[in-house]
Amino acid sequence: MRVLNYLEFESAVERSGIATAARQQRAVLEDTDFEVVTSPWPSDVDHAVRRLSRGHLWRDFDLAHLHLFGPTSVAIAKRLHDSDTPLVLHAHTIRENTVDSWRGSNYIAEPLERFLRWFYSQADLVLCPSQYTIDRLREYPVDVPMQAITNGVDVAALEGHEEFREPTRERYDLDGPVVFAVGNVFERKGLTTFCELAQSTDYEFVWFGPYDTGPHASEEVKRWTANPPANCQFTGWVDDIRSAYGAGDIYLFPTKNETQGITALEAMACGKAVVLRDIPVFEEYFTHDEDCLKCSTFAEFEDAIDRLAADPDLRERLGENARETAAEHTLAKMGQQLTAIYDDLL
Repeated sequence: MRVLNYLEFESAVERSGIATAARQQRAVLEDTDFEVVTSPWPSDVDHAVRRLSRGHLWRDFDLAHLHLFGPTSVAIAKRLHDSDTPLVLHAHTIRENTVDSWRGSNYIAEPLERFLRWFYSQADLVLCPSQYTIDRLREYPVDVPMQAITNGVDVAALEGHEEFREPTRERYDLDGPVVFAVGNVFERKGLTTFCELAQSTDYEFVWFGPYDTGPHASEEVKRWTANPPANCQFTGWVDDIRSAYGAGDIYLFPTKNETQGITALEAMACGKAVVLRDIPVFEEYFTHDEDCLKCSTFAEFEDAIDRLAADPDLRERLGENARETAAEHTLAKMGQQLTAIYDDLL
């Protein structure tokens, strides 16, 4: 059976969590009976001419799984709606995790919600990274079948991160307990909280990940990356993410909204002590004082960092429990769930 697993604008979002999730799905499907194609478009001109002569340009597939919305994805969704070909739409994007992401994102929140209500309603099944996402979409409302499925964490790709510790710490002149974050630098991810915590402490803070300073960058991103606190660094893109998880000691993720949070799972898979903002989505996966510390106020964040910096045993205990939590989200388990979903729909 041929499955279209399609991420529109893939080259533009290749460094995002959405792209990571799509790549991981395709990887686990390689060892199954499904033939996966990543583009709906024919691979050559002759094929395109033959397809066009039969009424449409897209190549044949038995199921479509779309990760993002755009002209092509919308066209596919409209064509497959009420057809015999199952349509799966993956709700990586909701209104709530768009706010505070880039310049002007807050202004499009209302029209985006209306569009997503229509778009996701075309599906035979909407896959969501969490029950939290399902609950938000039900409020829009989106009234089609939905199912939660983890984005997964690629534990194998993180193996050997310890070997990067000394070279990375030397490169960025890091010493002592290092508080760190990983991923795209957005205000939604808790940028201001991250920097203000750096200002209020003497620990080294590092954010490993790309940031944009162009026209659509938010004012917060421009301000903090141009003038970070003296003990805070923004590295930009790093070629091997293991260097970030190797160098850091306390993973700080004061994000305001997530549909799941892949980087938190990655940090846990590396056995790091994790500090999270206490938001609803994390109630599903993580337990305070067992595999992480959750904080609601600035003072709680300060206290959590101080406790972890002063107590290696606490860091080790939380880290070991965190590894067990991450093991519940392996790619193998995600792959089993995804193939079962495809089988049911087909």
